[in-house]
Amino acid sequence: MPAAIEVRLQLRRGRQPRIIFPKMPGAILFDLDGTLWNRTAAVRELAAAQHDQLRQFLGHVPRDAYVNRIVRLDDIGRADKAVLYHTVGLEFGLSEEAVTRLHADFWRRLASFMLPFPEVIGTLVRFRRSGIKLGIITNGSIRVQEDKITRLGLCGLMDVILISEREGVRKPDVEIFSRALARLNVPASNAWFVGDSPDADVAGALAAGLRTFWRECADWPPPTVACETIRSLDQLLPLLA
Repeated sequence: MPAAIEVRLQLRRGRQPRIIFPKMPGAILFDLDGTLWNRTAAVRELAAAQHDQLRQFLGHVPRDAYVNRIVRLDDIGRADKAVLYHTVGLEFGLSEEAVTRLHADFWRRLASFMLPFPEVIGTLVRFRRSGIKLGIITNGSIRVQEDKITRLGLCGLMDVILISEREGVRKPDVEIFSRALARLNVPASNAWFVGDSPDADVAGALAAGLRTFWRECADWPPPTVACETIRSLDQLLPLLA
């Protein structure tokens, strides 16, 4: 039964309408950090490498304490890194030289730890071969996010890429989802969204009318809104018609 007919019938019967999504989506949109690559694991590995290789600055600091503090202060990528390392310097009694070196080292090293989740590239290729349009919607700066997308090898797999700084609007604002769909010429009822943030991704996409999937992540509590849960991107493949 078409979705519009299903909704009309339920309204007549006094029930809350249930949207019926097509099996084969016209488009799938993705968050970037934590969805297409494991940012938290990368920062953890980077901090461990700093501790191992910059012993002249960090030899007096317990390794686990340093690594865990960097990951915590990074706040899933939302923290200003200059503030992060200034805080670490104060907490662990580091010199100004050490703080400057560690901050610069973070940005120098981060790219080498950027890898997509193992299943991501193969799954995206299969989506494209099925004729599904793909896109990324990410909050952040143009320079940083574009560099990540390029290094992760995702540019050639995407039909649209929306970065909040360029758009002047951030998730969970419905507007940024609507812009992506308009550029793809796909209605919300025929689109999926996959993300790890319960609020910015799941609640935002749901409010915009997309079928929404939460990529389960230890960094976030489960969403409080109705959605479907996956642990890896390839779990979407059996859902296609």
